[in-house]
Amino acid sequence: MQTVLVTDLGRQPYKETWDLQESLLQDNLRRKAAGEPTVNRLLLVEHPPVYTLGKSGKMEHVLISEAERQERGIGFFHTNRGGDITFHGPGQLVGYPILDLELFGTDLGKYLRRIEESVIQTIAAFGLQGDRSTGETGVWLDPLVTGRARKVCAIGIRCSRWITMHGFALNVNTDLRYFDNIIPCGIRQKAVTSISLEKGKEIDFEVVKEIYVNKFSDIFQTEMLHLEAI
Repeated sequence: MQTVLVTDLGRQPYKETWDLQESLLQDNLRRKAAGEPTVNRLLLVEHPPVYTLGKSGKMEHVLISEAERQERGIGFFHTNRGGDITFHGPGQLVGYPILDLELFGTDLGKYLRRIEESVIQTIAAFGLQGDRSTGETGVWLDPLVTGRARKVCAIGIRCSRWITMHGFALNVNTDLRYFDNIIPCGIRQKAVTSISLEKGKEIDFEVVKEIYVNKFSDIFQTEMLHLEAI
């Protein structure tokens, strides 16, 4: 059983967290090159409002002008993860696993399905039936029901020499109006939702974190060790 170090970063700017991920990935690459054990981590964080565009994303999926975005204090970054445009903000649980997949299986498809499953099992604790949508990475509600499909969790990753970074964004109490300014993940005909919207009430964010860490541990068969700081 592998050990994963869990750190709750609280609310932290996107770029600061991205830089931290990059440094942890590079440290693991250095360890690999030196024949040293790699360190597996799970970073949990909330970001201030920010739009991020993945490597395969299109600027035409951003529907807000730069001037309006800046006036509203919403950040914007081109990132090196997969996927298209998405939003991060308060009330959204963002998880960044920094894992050595040589210890968990060198299969990116399987890794993504495991991340999806960890979210599916997390929202099941709130009575929601999450599912997958064929050809569309993430977690959905009613993906096969015309006019009802809605995305509750976006996923986008980067992998270098089997070391992962970036991860998932689960809408817990997220202000979904921010998604009106983009075409989320480049998908035009499906809506975005949150646990709180589906349940009609505010959700205890700390409880969601605790459930998620436990589900991650179950699915990846890991021992989770909590660290207050990196």
